[in-house]
Amino acid sequence: MSKKSAATTAVTPARKSRSSSKDARSKATAKAKAGDAASPKGEPKSAKTRARILDAAANVLSRRGYAGTRLTDVAQQAEIQAPAIYYYFPSREDLIEEVMWTGIAHMREHLQGVLDQLPSDLPPLARIEAAVEAHLRYELEISDYTTAAIRNAGQIPDELRIRYDNESKLYGDLWRKLFSDAGSAGELRSDLDPTSARMLVMGALSWAAEWWNPRRDSLDSVIRTAQSLVRHGLAASPAPATDGPGTKARSARRRSNRSPEA
Repeated sequence: MSKKSAATTAVTPARKSRSSSKDARSKATAKAKAGDAASPKGEPKSAKTRARILDAAANVLSRRGYAGTRLTDVAQQAEIQAPAIYYYFPSREDLIEEVMWTGIAHMREHLQGVLDQLPSDLPPLARIEAAVEAHLRYELEISDYTTAAIRNAGQIPDELRIRYDNESKLYGDLWRKLFSDAGSAGELRSDLDPTSARMLVMGALSWAAEWWNPRRDSLDSVIRTAQSLVRHGLAASPAPATDGPGTKARSARRRSNRSPEA
């Protein structure tokens, strides 16, 4: 499985309560990196070939879009003859439909796995921050399938959307619960509409697939920025800034420079 970036998983610093979930998210990310459609060792050659076709189709679809995805390009990347694809998939549309469903299904499984491994006492808003990281890391670093699914969700015909839409609703349910829990805990600003806030957050995260360039910005930097925007945009009260290297030293300098009258 190819991907734009192969950065080592790093957990973005946040509040102290969130740092305890570092190992859980790292394990979930490592498990996801094992592959999307890759077949386990010992599977028949036909299963491995099918997986290779799917991997190639996901990569081509993520880069060229629905209209630009040709079976000849998929076959070339999968290192097979184009007619051989029809042995595994009845049509180009069936192949693309499988990629689209796999992308959102595996994204949901990944996020659920991350959330399941978080400490039970982690505040709801911190869980949303963890979900922000899980979404961005899976979308941009781990899975061509998810990148393809996000980029082409508005391009595929209705008849190819049935499984995708059903799985997308299940993924949205995870985020609905996260925002519902944060609202019930009084952690969301009272002037926000929870549904609009959730959809805006999810839309912004998914749009990163269109503009992120790993040669310009590191994925960790994008994750930190997104978490900060979410934290300070949603929190009912101002969230404390994350302590970083030199923070205490700067505070000490400010105190020493303060006049006696202050």
